[in-house]
Amino acid sequence: MNKTNTNTTTNRTDRLISRITTIVASIVVVCLAVWGIKTLLHQWKYEETNDAQIDEYINPVVAKVTGYVEEIRYEENQEVKKGDTLVIIDNSEYAAQQQEAAASLLNAKAQIAVLESNVSTTAQTSKVYQSQIAAAKAKLTNQEQEYDRYKKLYDVESATKQQLERVEAALAVARSDYNTAIGAYEASLAKINDAKVQQSALEAEIKRRAAVVTKNDLNVSYTIITAPYNGKMGRRTIQPKQLVQAGQVLAYIVDWEAGKWVIANFKETQIRHMFTGETAMIVVDAFPGKKITGKIESLSGATGSRFSLLPPDNATGNFVKIAQRIPVRIRLDGTSEELKLLSAGMSVNVSIAKAHK
Repeated sequence: MNKTNTNTTTNRTDRLISRITTIVASIVVVCLAVWGIKTLLHQWKYEETNDAQIDEYINPVVAKVTGYVEEIRYEENQEVKKGDTLVIIDNSEYAAQQQEAAASLLNAKAQIAVLESNVSTTAQTSKVYQSQIAAAKAKLTNQEQEYDRYKKLYDVESATKQQLERVEAALAVARSDYNTAIGAYEASLAKINDAKVQQSALEAEIKRRAAVVTKNDLNVSYTIITAPYNGKMGRRTIQPKQLVQAGQVLAYIVDWEAGKWVIANFKETQIRHMFTGETAMIVVDAFPGKKITGKIESLSGATGSRFSLLPPDNATGNFVKIAQRIPVRIRLDGTSEELKLLSAGMSVNVSIAKAHK
């Protein structure tokens, strides 16, 4: 009797376990079927890749002049606005050069004033010489007439040879005075031309010195390095009193004004349904519960491997065909506050609906 009851209880337990196992297995099968169907439908409707990262412009802040770092006004990972002072370089040497160039420019301008005064004075002198020429010409005409009269008188023996010679000498002096006045006038005109040539050369020198002043003004302004746009600073690699060279990278700044985008590397077999302007769904690994939208800006003109330092050369006997990746650039939508949470290099998953144009 006890054996019978024991067997009956065992059978009931086995049936119960079998029933529970069947139910659990059925539920698992149904869940797997639903998940599989959902996955297949999703794969049928969308192209996906997890080979994607957020990107943005990270630009170097470069020193334009050589000098010692006087002050650093930023910290690593600090948010900055356009125009904020980042680094101050000692400008004492450049300020001295600036003052010297400004003094040279003033000196050249003063020389221009002197030349202009000389031109004006020489022009007045030329007018005096013109008056002297007129007077000398009148005197010469008078002496020529006097000589003609005495020559006629001498020819008829009404005047002595001594009188004729005296008049002839006076005529020679008048002619010499006239030629001297003309020479002085021409010399004054030559001086004016020389002064004008010197003035032209000096004006060119003034332009050169003005350019030097502008250059020195720029060098002084370059000693104050400011943020070129709104962004976030990267690593700090300099210290106060450190000597920096022109062209040296002082820091890196993340450009927030240029926006952010995703570079998604899709297989070459996936891009046939993609086109510029199509909407993409993006899930960032750092924020798995949040979806971000974006639009395709462009598809690369070549595979990613072609842009590598050493592009592959498949003209060998051991070629293995591998599906290549095509970089797709996707511009992110969203407010600036939302995009600030995203950093360059973050991994994302990208889904793009298949579309037929």
